[in-house]
Amino acid sequence: MSDTQFDTRERQDPALREQDLFAKLPDLLKNAVANAPGWAAHLQGQNIAGVGDRSALAGLPVLRKSDLMEKQKANPPFGGFLAGTLEGAARVFMSPGPIWEPQAPGLDAWNGARSLFAAGFRKGDVVLNAFSYHLTPGGFILDQGAIALGCTVFPAGVGNTDTQVEAIEVLKPAGFVGTPDYLKVLLDRGREQGRDVSSIKKALVSGGALFPSLRQEYEDQGIQVGQCYATADLGVIAYETESRDGMVVNEDYIVEIVRPGTGEPVAEGEVGELVVTNFNSLYPLIRFATGDLSKIVPGQAGCGRTNMRLAGWMGRADQRTKIKGMFVDPAQIAQIVAAHPEVQKARLAVVRQGEADAMTLSVETEAVENGLSERVAATLRDVTRLKGEIHLVPPGGLPNDGKVIADEREYS
Repeated sequence: MSDTQFDTRERQDPALREQDLFAKLPDLLKNAVANAPGWAAHLQGQNIAGVGDRSALAGLPVLRKSDLMEKQKANPPFGGFLAGTLEGAARVFMSPGPIWEPQAPGLDAWNGARSLFAAGFRKGDVVLNAFSYHLTPGGFILDQGAIALGCTVFPAGVGNTDTQVEAIEVLKPAGFVGTPDYLKVLLDRGREQGRDVSSIKKALVSGGALFPSLRQEYEDQGIQVGQCYATADLGVIAYETESRDGMVVNEDYIVEIVRPGTGEPVAEGEVGELVVTNFNSLYPLIRFATGDLSKIVPGQAGCGRTNMRLAGWMGRADQRTKIKGMFVDPAQIAQIVAAHPEVQKARLAVVRQGEADAMTLSVETEAVENGLSERVAATLRDVTRLKGEIHLVPPGGLPNDGKVIADEREYS
């Protein structure tokens, strides 16, 4: 596929594009039911042959990520939702939860090339990829998209900042992909060391919010930064274009916005939970509830792309929260509490400190400071893979609002 096709295919008539997707959907459903016992059970009694439009699709049950995790635990590794064998998968990943994900066939398995093209990446660009290549598919999602686009990738991964800065000076990559905050870390470190990091002129970021102040800081340095919305299960679902007026839905997915806790679609413009259907024949995900909140932006993008647009990530339908590119789940907070008998209750608060995420775990305890803070901090780091401050409060000192994770970051 030429790089121009990554741009022009999105300019097709949206009604015809959707018609094409729904024409393929009955075969996807038939394959899933025939070859994946998990899907056969989940869709039992459904008229899968008659799913030819959004109304019919909305009649199928939603599959929530939490349910998939439970099914995978009961029937490892894929819960019966793999439609075939692993012979068709290049890699298998283990994301936090844990949840297992096979890599779909094809070079651009997660549909990342189109988002890179929209962010200004072109054939021949050298790209520094600072997403993790360890255990999870994070690094591979845009790695494979960049290769499909004709770019050359430096697989930097997470950490080793000094080494990455050296690589920027030597390789002179034109582009960066990674979390929004980490590009600033690299640029600041490069300036501190007197290294030339000026080659980076474009970036595609994900895994966290790109706050307006940070985007402006990058633009003041001559770096154009786009965002994409991606998940380990599905790949790149939507992405910004040069018009910066919402995120265009990738044409390889059917996206719905439903009322949280249900499978009922909401009116255009109403905030709800993002539900996605992919067309991965090996590992189909049909009406897969991501747990993320968003809304449909009416009208057409200013850049000329015609597909549905989303407002981007607007929070969680549950309390599972992304911090520094990693999801933290209420179940993990419960695990921390269980590890320390002195702790009665805990609440994790997430804020912004400068241009980075920061978190504080407040714990109710009768214990006087006797090293408990350090022990809880170590457990927090072990369980979430993130560092945070610990705040001890007396019993009854936490709000009685049911929140285990409070996201107190401002997104506008």
